[in-house]
Amino acid sequence: MNQENHKKEILFLSDTQAPMWVERLVLRAHQNTKATTTIFAEIIRLKPAVLYWLGDIVSLGYRNNKWRIIDQFLAKCTEVGTAVYAIMGNHDVMGRPRKGARNFQQRFPEHSPTGYIKTTDGIAVVMLNSNFSILSVADLVKQQTWYEQALRDLDADPTVNVIIVTCHHAPYSNSKLVGSSKLVQQRFVPAYTKTQKGRLFITGHSHAFERYQFEGKEFLVIGGGGGLRQPLNMSPNRLPDMATTYKPLFHYLAVRREGDGLVLTSYCLRKDFSGFDQGYQFTIQAEVPVS
Repeated sequence: MNQENHKKEILFLSDTQAPMWVERLVLRAHQNTKATTTIFAEIIRLKPAVLYWLGDIVSLGYRNNKWRIIDQFLAKCTEVGTAVYAIMGNHDVMGRPRKGARNFQQRFPEHSPTGYIKTTDGIAVVMLNSNFSILSVADLVKQQTWYEQALRDLDADPTVNVIIVTCHHAPYSNSKLVGSSKLVQQRFVPAYTKTQKGRLFITGHSHAFERYQFEGKEFLVIGGGGGLRQPLNMSPNRLPDMATTYKPLFHYLAVRREGDGLVLTSYCLRKDFSGFDQGYQFTIQAEVPVS
């Protein structure tokens, strides 16, 4: 896809953390850091208007040295005019949550730990914090109340065509390591499924590309930014993944609005690192109002 078409797209990326030594004991490495820097270079080449980063930016957020490659990438994004908005994953707050959150906030000043919204070309992206264990009871209540009201407001806003909900932990995943988040299912999924304009729920955490449909709504997992590949449940009782034949090691997602619907394209890194291929594309149609 050429650069001009990419200008109309917004990009999504997740799980760019470098592998930790303890992970390498159980999972195989595949030049993961090189894959992440290759994705970064491709994003800079494309110069998209917006990049949404869905957590696990680094392996240990409290360690300043883990942010060096990220800081270089963010500086280049500023140079080419790409706005970057992010949410925290579990690795970003692992070990020392307060310092990790502080380091994160310095890089992404518009981030709010109890949820925020950015809108591009009529696509409102709702960005939520699914690190529930580090939120106070007051903050959990604040986020939940804000989120449910925000979806009602966006549904009523004539300038918004489509709503995309995001958080880090996947409500549905066949990953044998992290699986599905019951808390995300309970707290974030019900309000999304009720929305009129909600078309897509995107997460990371599971290091795979997975696609699901529940209650007529789309759910996508895009944890292919460079983390170690996680084994997937392939047994008969697995969740009904609609992308069973598309399991690239490394990938990012491009989203383009068409009316009140979306065109989604996953670009995957070639095995020889020579470039990216259009790996998986599908369209989410506008919802037809029930008469």
